[in-house]
Amino acid sequence: MHTLIHDVGQSLRLAFFMFWATLWPIVFGFGLSGAVQAFVSRASLQRAMGDHRPGSVVRASAYGAASSSCSYAASAMSKSLFMKGADFIAANVFLFASTNLVVELGAVLVVLMGWQFAISEFIGGTIMIVLFVGLGSLWLRGRLVTEARARLNRDATTHDHHDVDERVGLMTRLKSPAGWADSASYTLADIRMLRKELIIGYVVAGILATVVPVRAWNALFLHGHGVWTTLENVIVAPAIAIASFVCSIGNVPLAAALWSGGISFGGVVAFIFADLITLPLLLIYRRFYGGALAVRMLVTFWVVMSTAGLITEELFQAVGMIPTTRTTTIVPEGFAWNLTTYLNIFFIVVFGVLVWLARNRARFGGGQHAAVDPVCGMQVERATAPATATIDGTTYYFCSDHCHDSFRAQGQRAAPSAPHDRAVVIDPICGMHVDPATASAALATPAGMLYFCSTGCHDRYVASNVTNTNHCHHDASS
Repeated sequence: MHTLIHDVGQSLRLAFFMFWATLWPIVFGFGLSGAVQAFVSRASLQRAMGDHRPGSVVRASAYGAASSSCSYAASAMSKSLFMKGADFIAANVFLFASTNLVVELGAVLVVLMGWQFAISEFIGGTIMIVLFVGLGSLWLRGRLVTEARARLNRDATTHDHHDVDERVGLMTRLKSPAGWADSASYTLADIRMLRKELIIGYVVAGILATVVPVRAWNALFLHGHGVWTTLENVIVAPAIAIASFVCSIGNVPLAAALWSGGISFGGVVAFIFADLITLPLLLIYRRFYGGALAVRMLVTFWVVMSTAGLITEELFQAVGMIPTTRTTTIVPEGFAWNLTTYLNIFFIVVFGVLVWLARNRARFGGGQHAAVDPVCGMQVERATAPATATIDGTTYYFCSDHCHDSFRAQGQRAAPSAPHDRAVVIDPICGMHVDPATASAALATPAGMLYFCSTGCHDRYVASNVTNTNHCHHDASS
């Protein structure tokens, strides 16, 4: 029993310091992703991916890399793009890029595993996309793709699309307080969305690095057989990813533990890329596109991920960029006043500012068209939500069918206490959110009704003879 308690304690300690070592890249990466979501038009993404010619593939890759997100949400976005006219190959290139060619993933790889792995992410990811376009063009086409699009459109719900107004210049949008408030909200929503994956990833990695002996990894992966070692490793590694259920950035700590345990460089690359074929995602593909196409996607994805890992290792081996040592200490197990600590302190302050902006975004005019997924916490546009549910007159919006199904399976226990479609207004004096049905005071003005959180704010408004009502409607769920 004493040994078990000691192992658990060591595992949790290692997990915490892996998180501490990667805290600033997480905040930085998600902050950048939130800004892209707030300021880049989704309509432009759809127009750019009408086929899978080189130009469309490059644009899909660039937009995907800039629109980083959880694998579940990325799969929903990819499906939406395809349903609205994007080429099937281009939509899946977007899916690959949005979960693998992303800043936060590269930053965390640098911290946990080294700069070589961060470079391999972008080089290997590019190779993977090229391989996918070639193989997918041969095998992911024809009747199955046509039927999949018809299936999605048959089940679709018509919405009035709300998006970034492209008539407004980017610099003007960047100067908008509402835009930055929305950016902060997207950042926090994405972190909430991935919190479970991150926690699971760090904890499991801590357990693997602490409890699982090296001989166990030696039994699973070949060693010392040259190219045959890499070939076996890149084929087996995705199978571990399928069973791990951890998506996106959450699988990097597991990759660090596997690397420490002896898996090849190419095997690590293939494992990181294979976050798109975890078992829950395979079931989602089956639901979106049908069983036959989902099986083809699994085979195609596995082949290109393993092949990309193999080619990446051979390239890095040729130029001498594969690390020659494997430290058994993934991260320092203690605090120190170093660059990581100073960066963490700075980005903790940045995170505090983001929290403040998100909580006060209605004051700046943000959040007019968004809702929060009650299961994962992701912020979604109401008009383009992949799934919705209406219960007792309250509408809930979901980032993906996965969250919608989880919500239904839990008997709606995930539902928040505040309705997602109830309108609230802003007290023009203190800026507090006020429900008109329960407001302490109200006042009719030429511009419309004003509502107050208290009679004190009402009296201050009347006494100051404010003529600028400056009120805005806001969604409670946002």
